[in-house]
Amino acid sequence: MQNLKNKNILLTGGSRGIGAAIVKKLVACGANVAFTYFSSSTKADALINELKTDNTKLKAYQSDASDFEAAEKLIESVLADFSTIDVLINNAGITRDGLLMRMSEANWDDVMTNNLKSVFNLSKCVIKPMMKQRNGAIINMSSIVGMRGNAGQTNYAASKAGIIGFTKSLAQELGSRNIRCNAIAPGFIATEMTEELDEKVKDNYISNIPLKRFGTGEDVANLTAFLASDQAAYISGQVISICGALNC
Repeated sequence: MQNLKNKNILLTGGSRGIGAAIVKKLVACGANVAFTYFSSSTKADALINELKTDNTKLKAYQSDASDFEAAEKLIESVLADFSTIDVLINNAGITRDGLLMRMSEANWDDVMTNNLKSVFNLSKCVIKPMMKQRNGAIINMSSIVGMRGNAGQTNYAASKAGIIGFTKSLAQELGSRNIRCNAIAPGFIATEMTEELDEKVKDNYISNIPLKRFGTGEDVANLTAFLASDQAAYISGQVISICGALNC
């Protein structure tokens, strides 16, 4: 298990799915964790009640990562509560799937704003405090779809591919200040959304995965914790897939 003791970590979109799995892993590794949720606090409160401990600090913030002013206020609030932000994990995102010929402009804009602009917003707002402390790590959640494409997801694929280019560029900009930036590209991960799929559809997906299973939130969380740790101190500008060798 990674040692994240005394690290203050901010994660967007942490109340459910992959985000919640990452929060659990970070707390288990000893980190102090601030995480965001978009609307209802029910799942965020339940997660805090499940994980609360005297050894680490855990707090949830209602915030819209796609709104720049909200991102600024979030960073200010987290710094006031935690003193520093050692690691930022940009995980918030949405899907609005559909063939391009039927896709509305609103569905394109929503995905690009929530998935890509949110990464710009939080990263830009956290850079100054990280530069001041001359240390930090930014981890961006991309997707295997951003690397290989997927029919019916041109908006999602474009946003996740954009995150890859953003990550590689930012790593070059911030390297001299001892700030690392990496991206994670999950493949098919078992979440609440995949549970709703028909069994035949799931079997079809699994048949194309060499490891013959969906990944888990913990699989993604394990890599996230490693990239957040000092053991990854010389890893920057990289995109690491968690996809069970899907089209590798």
